[in-house]
Amino acid sequence: MCGRYDLSDSPAAIRAKFSVPAVPGFAANADWRPTDRAPIVRLAADGERECVLARWGLVPPWAPDLKFGSRCINARAETVASLPAFRSAWRKRRCLVPANAFFEWSGAKGQRLKWRISLREEPLFALAGLWEWWQDRASGEGVASYTIVTCAANAAIAPLHDRMPVILRETDYARWLAPAAGTEALLAPIEADTLQIARA
Repeated sequence: MCGRYDLSDSPAAIRAKFSVPAVPGFAANADWRPTDRAPIVRLAADGERECVLARWGLVPPWAPDLKFGSRCINARAETVASLPAFRSAWRKRRCLVPANAFFEWSGAKGQRLKWRISLREEPLFALAGLWEWWQDRASGEGVASYTIVTCAANAAIAPLHDRMPVILRETDYARWLAPAAGTEALLAPIEADTLQIARA
């Protein structure tokens, strides 16, 4: 799974990396957590990329309240296309989740070690995500939310955890954002030798 990640880069760095016209102001954070509002990159109605702030923990339109999102911070690659919470977003609403690293823990309870996992050659990269729009029936307030897609761990992560986030190559960003047949092939662990793992 992916329950915490680091996005410490500036809006300017995100704008350049992800080819978006603007990035909303946000406070850089080396430890983003579920329910935080963080930047995501998605396609706008005109088909161009945009960066918006969204709540981590996907809330489908039919959910009774925002608390539902705490169960949906991650979507498993194996079931993302079929589970009711994710299948509509899988078909229509993909996003990129900018990150500098993600975190995992190892060891027995009480002796847990925190590990920071990043890409050797890309200080800023994208995790595969899905986004949704939820509206409060009482107030009419709308909330954009997102989830991070996970897959089986590669050889580097397996000693720490059996899951890892799907990391997208820059050459695959456009393909991921515009859902089409064949994008299931992107739901695979990145090569183990591309990762850098250090004590956090």
